[in-house]
Amino acid sequence: MKLAIAQINCTVGDLAGNSARILACAEQAKQQGAQLLLTPELSLCGYPPEDLLLRDGFYQACAQALDELAGKISDIAVVVGHPHEQDGKRYNAASLLRDGEIAATYLKQFLPNYAVFDEKRYFDHGTEPCVFEINGIRFALSICADIWEPDAARYARNAGAQVLLVLNASPYAIQKQEARYQVIRERIAETGMAVIYANLVGGQDELIFDGGSFAMDRHGVLTAQGKHFEEVLLMLEIRDDLRPSGESVAALSEEAGVYRALCLGVRDYIGKNSFPGVLLGLSGGIDSALTLAIAADALGAEKVHAVMMPSPFTAQISLDDSREMVKILGVHYDELPIETMFQSYLSTLETAFAGRPVDTTEENLQARIRGTLLMALSNKLGSLVLTTGNKSEMTVGYATLYGDMAGGFAVLKDVSKTLVYRLARYRNTLGQVIPERIITRAPSAELRADQTDQDSLPPYDVLDAIMACYVEQNLAIPEIIARGYSEADVRRVVYLIRISEYKRRQSAVGIRVTERSYGKDWRYPITVRYQDGF
Repeated sequence: MKLAIAQINCTVGDLAGNSARILACAEQAKQQGAQLLLTPELSLCGYPPEDLLLRDGFYQACAQALDELAGKISDIAVVVGHPHEQDGKRYNAASLLRDGEIAATYLKQFLPNYAVFDEKRYFDHGTEPCVFEINGIRFALSICADIWEPDAARYARNAGAQVLLVLNASPYAIQKQEARYQVIRERIAETGMAVIYANLVGGQDELIFDGGSFAMDRHGVLTAQGKHFEEVLLMLEIRDDLRPSGESVAALSEEAGVYRALCLGVRDYIGKNSFPGVLLGLSGGIDSALTLAIAADALGAEKVHAVMMPSPFTAQISLDDSREMVKILGVHYDELPIETMFQSYLSTLETAFAGRPVDTTEENLQARIRGTLLMALSNKLGSLVLTTGNKSEMTVGYATLYGDMAGGFAVLKDVSKTLVYRLARYRNTLGQVIPERIITRAPSAELRADQTDQDSLPPYDVLDAIMACYVEQNLAIPEIIARGYSEADVRRVVYLIRISEYKRRQSAVGIRVTERSYGKDWRYPITVRYQDGF
């Protein structure tokens, strides 16, 4: 028999739009001979709906939309993910739509409550397998986290299932696909069932769903692999040996995967929230250059507006490189010098600052003037301001509140400085858009004469390694030192992490690409006396 995976880009709360997408995929799959269509987790309402799931009306609207969708399905069976209310309890569910009716419903058994997941806040857990037969093959349903534990798959096998259909809304992170392969092979080894894995694609606030839907046979051999970061209808065929086979695409490099994730995140955040375009401050540095390239690739040059705001400390090469890059990309570009405004601020504050030395206050004034200008343009034009700071800077607080942190979406929020350089070089392999000098010159905020980032911070390769150990791997200070990093650097970085939490709380939402970003999966107190390892 033939079946299909609808790897679709759903929008949270767009019940009509999501239903239309599912129905269109069902018609297309049917035309290609499929008898069954599998959609992602909560495909009817989008994932994650978060506290919409606390509203009675949301469940009622979803139930109505599911009934209406079922009535339009004919000559093909469709598995749809949806929230479900039953006997006063609420579930993450998947239903089989067949012959115009809801033929069966499966209730998710294992509810993730870690990292970005908070499903125990919203759902009760199911206990029973759901097995159905099409063309002599017995299928069972499973939903995302169910497959990461052995019991749900084992229950399905004991109920007579031969092929496991898994609906997923599995967020992207670096190396996540290999982890998915590994856990699916574990379930296959335990049950002997072939597995068909459908994953959501698209951006939802900070989360990116990368698709990458696939199938494995009863021996754990990958037999089909769908594209990443794109909507696709993946056609499969199951023969007498229960081997689901179909098209396979090559894996992406790490840099290609991250870059495409960032582009998808920008495209969907801007598009799904109906912004006409984006604004960003261009500095001549690597972070704003990479952000500009991503924005142009994601949205098209016509929707991108770059603004250069030189101060007395801006180097001529920064201006030259910025002008070269915007010319290559063809984006709208303005230069708004801030020296007059900066001197006006200093004059106004002269009496209040009397007797006090020049320090970071004057540096921050420049950043805040730029933030004010960008937000004024945003108000006037309606475009969203993209912030350009990276994860390394957010880790140690090397950013100015209401200055370079001002904006609505943080493209590089979960991208370390060393990864920023790797991504810039990767982008240039697709076509040279970032001037080489931007990549090779020493990074600088250019807020005082002859300034470089390393005046205030450890070298970025050291900073990023310590950050990865402490933030992403949860290692303690002695464990990080034991890996060969100097005690002074480790304690300094951890101290800066601790005192910078108040800034991160006020930062713009940003795209998650690691397993520990400064978003849903980072919940440290601002006011705290405990000092790790001190």
